Amino acid sequence: MLAGCATVDTADPYAAEPIARHLERDDDVGYCARLFADIDRRVDALAVRDAEAPRIAGFPYLRVDRLGAELAPGAAADGPPRKAWLARLAALDDAGRTAELANAALPPDDLARCRVLLGAVDAPSFAALQSRARVPDAYSTGARAIGLYPVTQLLVAAGEARWQDDMRAAFALPVESLPLRGRLTRYGVRTAWPVPEVTFPVPVDALGLPAPSRLDRTVLLVRHAPLLEIDVGAEYDRPGELGLDGADLPVVDPAQPIAYTRVTHALFEDGARLQLVYTFWFSERPARDVLDPLSGRIDGLVWRVTLDKDGVPLVYDAMRPSGRHHMFFPTERVVARPQPDTLDERMFAPQGVRAPQRDEVVVLRVESGTHYLQRVSVEPRAQPSVRYQLDDDRRPTTLPRAGAGTRSAYGVDGLMPGTERGERHFLWPTGVASPGQMRQWGHHATALVGRRHFDDPHLLASYFTLRPAASAPTAP
Repeated sequence: MLAGCATVDTADPYAAEPIARHLERDDDVGYCARLFADIDRRVDALAVRDAEAPRIAGFPYLRVDRLGAELAPGAAADGPPRKAWLARLAALDDAGRTAELANAALPPDDLARCRVLLGAVDAPSFAALQSRARVPDAYSTGARAIGLYPVTQLLVAAGEARWQDDMRAAFALPVESLPLRGRLTRYGVRTAWPVPEVTFPVPVDALGLPAPSRLDRTVLLVRHAPLLEIDVGAEYDRPGELGLDGADLPVVDPAQPIAYTRVTHALFEDGARLQLVYTFWFSERPARDVLDPLSGRIDGLVWRVTLDKDGVPLVYDAMRPSGRHHMFFPTERVVARPQPDTLDERMFAPQGVRAPQRDEVVVLRVESGTHYLQRVSVEPRAQPSVRYQLDDDRRPTTLPRAGAGTRSAYGVDGLMPGTERGERHFLWPTGVASPGQMRQWGHHATALVGRRHFDDPHLLASYFTLRPAASAPTAP
């Protein structure tokens, strides 16, 4: 089981060439190699390793995510694409180390300079870097073998099918027939309207990725931020700000509603597409009964918008921050691909939704307690009852501690401590680490039967294709 759970970052990245060779040098290169190694030893001793993007064996001053791994072949030839790809890997390491150094109370020293120096010295080893820049999947083959996965998957698949049937029934109900436990409260983004226009298509970088300016990124996040219509039955239904308690366990303060955001990309047919990701956190998922395996501390909702090249939404999808209950909401711009007839979890789309006009907003109806989506609609933009702020999805990696200093809301394994669920005791044969537990970006396995990752850049392309141009709607 331990072998099946191993990832790129659990092995010693300093045991491989070329960094292993650099450690023996008595010059500036050796100094830089030992500086990275020393800082990594301190970070690991304090258990503050940032798990979002793993380090690369032999090149521990660089990190890789699934998108970077998919873009590696395009960087084979020396030139702008290679430089852009290397810069992406360096930026991932810088982001991870910024959190690690803050949480370990360590100064950055010469890390930026040394990263540049080591990158220049290691240029002849690019083929090795390219081949090792991979992210392992989030499934343990060993756990599946021990858990008799070929048999247990039948039971898990049946359970997931029942949940999907329940969701279809909920989405089929008229909105006015949905049960209410409390009071419907609308949460909308805090901003002044109208916001500036973003000119599409946005510029692309040397890797072919849309690269809007910082201002345009902010405008897009504001423009497409959803309106939450929540059945608020208790405090646990109010989205809030992540923080830490006295034991360094995550808590949610509903006094300040926040949507934690990130901008990423999907690789879709004729080019990359921008994706806007919004994560809302709740203080808990209360138990429906004494044996509720889904209840526990901290709950949440992740909402993602995939934009077409002209800025119009192509597909929406949603999940829990644990990776569970992944749902898709396609617009009229795409057509679902035929799916293979297997037990593996397929694309689940309980509802389609039309792309909103510029003066409209997507409304998410959220159930009390479970925080399940019950409906997705498009309405004219109006003032919400409560306003939420937008914040960077990386901020929870450096939260203030009750005493002094900072810590991440996530552990070195990418899981959020204290948010374990009872379902982990009987779903472990799926190979997913602690099913139901909240987790960091890059660690969301979204299928219990089969293998699927929320950050897979080819995910949408495997489920949808563009509607033929002759029948595609024009941009609003």
